[in-house]
Amino acid sequence: MTDRYVLALDQGTTSSRAVLFDQQGQVVGSAQKEFTQHYPHSGWVEHDAMEIWAGQRAVMTEVLARCHVKHNQVAAIGITNQRETTVIWDAVSGEPIHNAIVWQCRRTTEQCQQLKAQGLEEHVRHTTGLVIDPYFSATKIAWLLDNVDGARERAERGELRFGTIDSWLLWNLTEGKVHATDHSNAARTMLYDIHNHCWDIKLLEALDIPLSLLPQVKPSQSLFGHAQLGPTTVPVAGMAGDQQAALFGQQCVAPGMAKNTYGTGCFLLMHTGTKPVLSSHGLITTLACSTDDEIPYALEGSVFMGGACVQWLRDELGLVRHASETQAMAQAVSDNGGTYLVPAFTGLGAPYWDPDARGVLVGLTRGSNRNHIARAALEAIAYQTDDLLQAMQQDAELTLTELRVDGGAVANDFLMQFQADISATAVTRPSNNETTAAGAAYLAGLQVGFWPDRRALQSLNPAERQFQPQMAQSQRQQLQQGWQQALAQCRLK
Repeated sequence: MTDRYVLALDQGTTSSRAVLFDQQGQVVGSAQKEFTQHYPHSGWVEHDAMEIWAGQRAVMTEVLARCHVKHNQVAAIGITNQRETTVIWDAVSGEPIHNAIVWQCRRTTEQCQQLKAQGLEEHVRHTTGLVIDPYFSATKIAWLLDNVDGARERAERGELRFGTIDSWLLWNLTEGKVHATDHSNAARTMLYDIHNHCWDIKLLEALDIPLSLLPQVKPSQSLFGHAQLGPTTVPVAGMAGDQQAALFGQQCVAPGMAKNTYGTGCFLLMHTGTKPVLSSHGLITTLACSTDDEIPYALEGSVFMGGACVQWLRDELGLVRHASETQAMAQAVSDNGGTYLVPAFTGLGAPYWDPDARGVLVGLTRGSNRNHIARAALEAIAYQTDDLLQAMQQDAELTLTELRVDGGAVANDFLMQFQADISATAVTRPSNNETTAAGAAYLAGLQVGFWPDRRALQSLNPAERQFQPQMAQSQRQQLQQGWQQALAQCRLK
């Protein structure tokens, strides 16, 4: 029997990737291509959607050729994507009307203030689970309609289509036949009613966005359409935003299960079941990966400065040449020596949401050295994650027994052990760190029967190591008190 594979397209903020998985859930091969970041004004970030599509198509071709896999050996395609990034294109030609506006872009800050002035904050929170912020797609769509010549008139005539990057890739893969998204991406637009599972008319009217512009919303595990791979048509059978895909890839599929991705920032998601939990602790309510039978919810919190703390040590302070050096430095001292770093360099994210906070390094003495500072930077990543974990457990009224982790920084054993200690929770590191791409592959593979059911996924990515909490409660409380005092310093007005 010919070997069969699932192809995951992982379209990120700085690169497009294609990852090939076999039936054992192992990565057979991958290909990656970076693309251009455009910064037309301060605080503005754009991508060329055509360059993204060309790069994504190129890495698909490359990984199949490199692994000597024929088109007819691909059982299904799954898509995962940078969320919130906004593309509008011509419904006939497929040409974008403007560069994509990236999730990081802050150009619509003023428009968000106007929505708040209109008294829409509570409606947005209770309907979409989100906060009014330029981060999300809604005001990006309105900006494009208002600022591209003729765009609003064309949209009202039904000549244009909006999509987040998943929809854009799907449109191109299906040669313009399918305009759709999934629940997890729709929930990040600030236009989607996560309770009634439909586009919210009140928000569309507030932003003057025609309903005809928006994609059909389908479960994450669905037959979205068929892509032409050479002479073969292959089902596109799974789609999810990157953080929800990682949650599914980590098999956090029951209430109380959580994963944290340690990248430049940290993204912590907890599955909360089939009933939404509205946060009273500064978190976001969103939709997790869905099926025809179930549309589950999750709580999400973001830390702005995760691995970026270590980049700061390297690039701005010159304390290390390579991020990997920080583990030995942190272990070279018996404790932090009373030193705390609060990396609020761009303000504080969840659960504090304090844009005016600024970074502080406190507790320095004559005996403090570079090792203490490196240790404080790693500990800061864990403290911020723990703040989110505590908020989530209070909101969801669930006790976390395990935190599943992925991302580049999880290779740091000191950080993982300290996370387990400060959170009094087991931290599980998977053998395969490709959890985002795996999530997309699992969704697509389940839909086409490549894997028979979710139980079959449980054994595909076993734990490489589990870090158990070892710290005494008294020491934990003392350290957390020091962190809270440092936080108070960074929030002084």
